[in-house]
Amino acid sequence: MLTYYVVYRTEAKTEPAGIFVMDVATGAAVLWNHRSRGWSYDPALVVRFLDDPRNVDRYEAVDRVTLQGLTETVTGSPLPDERALKTMLEEGQGSHHAP
Repeated sequence: MLTYYVVYRTEAKTEPAGIFVMDVATGAAVLWNHRSRGWSYDPALVVRFLDDPRNVDRYEAVDRVTLQGLTETVTGSPLPDERALKTMLEEGQGSHHAP
């Protein structure tokens, strides 16, 4: 099951600034990378951000429908469908576990 997070610039949560999608069961996670203008597999960064007490007021877990409404503001394009996100997570895990 995928968990969706929206990240805000400030604690006021008025301007969405980032998106994380995580498969909590496997620990795999992707985020919208503003520099490369694409999705990046980076579970370590996502977990580090979510576990940092300084960030607790800067993100929230949301349902897929809510995230769909915010995605274009952050990325300029629609949220990939669930299958595409799962494929990104699986491919990311595969490339990070290869010898």
